[in-house]
Amino acid sequence: MTQDVVIVTGAAGNLGRAVLARLAADHYRIVAVDRETLSLEAALSAVAGEDHLPMAGVDLMDSSACDAMVQTVLSRYGRIDGVVHTVGGFAMAPIADANPGLFESMFKLNALTTVNIFRAVAQPMRDAARGSLIAMGAAPGLKASADMAAYAASKAAVHRIVEAFADELKMHGVRANAILPSIIDTPQNRAAMPDADHASWVAPDTLARTIAFLLSDGARDITGTLLPVSGRV
Repeated sequence: MTQDVVIVTGAAGNLGRAVLARLAADHYRIVAVDRETLSLEAALSAVAGEDHLPMAGVDLMDSSACDAMVQTVLSRYGRIDGVVHTVGGFAMAPIADANPGLFESMFKLNALTTVNIFRAVAQPMRDAARGSLIAMGAAPGLKASADMAAYAASKAAVHRIVEAFADELKMHGVRANAILPSIIDTPQNRAAMPDADHASWVAPDTLARTIAFLLSDGARDITGTLLPVSGRV
């Protein structure tokens, strides 16, 4: 039971909605960030609690937009206790044939957004001497396979960003970790892979519970971790 304030990016997505439900059930106050107003409002309307803040249209690739969002949150609540950054992108292409723009796109969606949101909350968390930063990594960021160069490289960058933030902030009581899911069981993934063994995939609720643990005081000694949550894949 807590009244901590947590920013959840990509809040209207499949994982984001599961995180909203888990954190609302644990009585967090949630700052829900997503691109579209209607989908964000629908996601928040489905969870318990009233002291949540929807923030639609924030460009996480713009550092000044992230700074402005953080100031809005501090003006309302006076604190930021955690960030769950679920925003990112995925694309596949053979490295020899990939448009160079694919690499730029993957790095912006995955690595740059992580840097921007973590950097924006770092000082308030240092001042409070507490906080938990959680990013979404990926197994290909540890070892790439065919057609995954751009995506894998961008996720490897996310891993290094998390490790660096963890090392820089640990003496200030701020933690940073990444979760590395395998295939997440979403309607989109089921449609794309109808013949796969969906029971072996990771449910969004499982990831949300893992995220809730990393936010909690029970994980106060865990930082700089790249945590695989891979189901039976």
